[in-house]
Amino acid sequence: MSPDADVIDINPARHQRVLMLSWEYPPVLVGGLGRHVHALSAALAAAGHEVTVVTRHAEGAPLEEYADGVRILRAPEDPVAFPLATGSLLAWTMAFNHTLTRTALRAAESGPYDVLHAHDWLVAHTAVTLAEHLDLPLVTTIHATEAGRHQGWLPAEMNRTIHGVEHWLSNASARVIACSGYMRDQVHRLFDVPPGRIDVVPNGVDDRAWHARPRAVAAARARYAGDGPLVGYAGRLVYEKGVQHLVHAVPYLRDRHPGLRVVIAGDGPYREELVAEARRLRLDDTVRFAGFLDSTQLPAVLGATDATVIPSLYEPFGMIALEAAAAGAPLAVARTGGLAEIVESGVTGVTFPHSDPGALAGAVNQLLGDEVFARRVARRARTMVAERYGWCTIAARTATSYAAARREHGSFQARRVAALLAGGRPRIAIPDGNLLTSEGAAC
Repeated sequence: MSPDADVIDINPARHQRVLMLSWEYPPVLVGGLGRHVHALSAALAAAGHEVTVVTRHAEGAPLEEYADGVRILRAPEDPVAFPLATGSLLAWTMAFNHTLTRTALRAAESGPYDVLHAHDWLVAHTAVTLAEHLDLPLVTTIHATEAGRHQGWLPAEMNRTIHGVEHWLSNASARVIACSGYMRDQVHRLFDVPPGRIDVVPNGVDDRAWHARPRAVAAARARYAGDGPLVGYAGRLVYEKGVQHLVHAVPYLRDRHPGLRVVIAGDGPYREELVAEARRLRLDDTVRFAGFLDSTQLPAVLGATDATVIPSLYEPFGMIALEAAAAGAPLAVARTGGLAEIVESGVTGVTFPHSDPGALAGAVNQLLGDEVFARRVARRARTMVAERYGWCTIAARTATSYAAARREHGSFQARRVAALLAGGRPRIAIPDGNLLTSEGAAC
């Protein structure tokens, strides 16, 4: 594409051919990323764009199919398998990117694409390879950062490597999409990406999918609630989700609300520690670990709660807040990251400082102690979700980012080539200390 492309008027509402890369996509769902890519792809297709998603294969899934208006190609694992585990994650990622690249090149044989959209660091090598090989503008969504997941620290060599890959991918992208203002600022500070190249596009939600039938809500309440109020949590059981602080708040809440029950939906590596802590606090009869609940079960459980708590220490966006609000749950959320941009305390829920079980208990007590207030903020939150976070809106904003990347592709490439000719490909310097403090962030 020539530098003249910068002056071409590209209308984001017009048909665009999008090649999307993601390490998870249904039926492979590890966290929220796979659901996001699936919903975004379907919404873009419904808006008239042509979307191809290249992702990893799952046993029993077709290698290629059309579903929800989207062409899906799944990269099969090579004969030499690397285990997907913490100790071998980097080796697994490199092997995955080799088969992902070959599959994506096969997808490109069907005709030229307008833009390449990568999701997170696990597809970085494929994304950069394809962008250079096919001369495509690259757009990357950074869903979370390695530094953010560890509260600013990079505790081991693997974490430093992942941070370096995130830095490299962000700077190789014509546009970077961040899901919140909080994440925009983090991407800018951590990776030195100019703010003008970062677009804030929040995650979306299909609010209708989270409206459980009254009979299903009643059944969920009968299963998980006792004679008193029901408090819920849903999400991965990892340290940064802060579920330990919810567990520590339960004794206070149980004393003030007889018959209280707490249902914790989700799974993860921190589960055994949480179960042990609940047992140590003698909460076996109060706290129930429900495990993973699918999309047919979770809306009813959230809708049955008198308060859904999101106690995250780190939350780039807070997708579960939208889902719980759409389900009709009154929200009590930590005042951190993207959550602070979604929930307005006293209007669409209540907030509390993260890592403070006492403040968490006080916020939940505010909802449990005033049913009229709780239902009012729940109604406002449900309306907010429908108005601001529908997938049609999110797809349109994403298409605008695509159009900007296409307009800027010529000049962006010219700057990158000039930098390479002037000094080669510079190494990424990663400072010591906490990268989210003012001292550590000066890369």
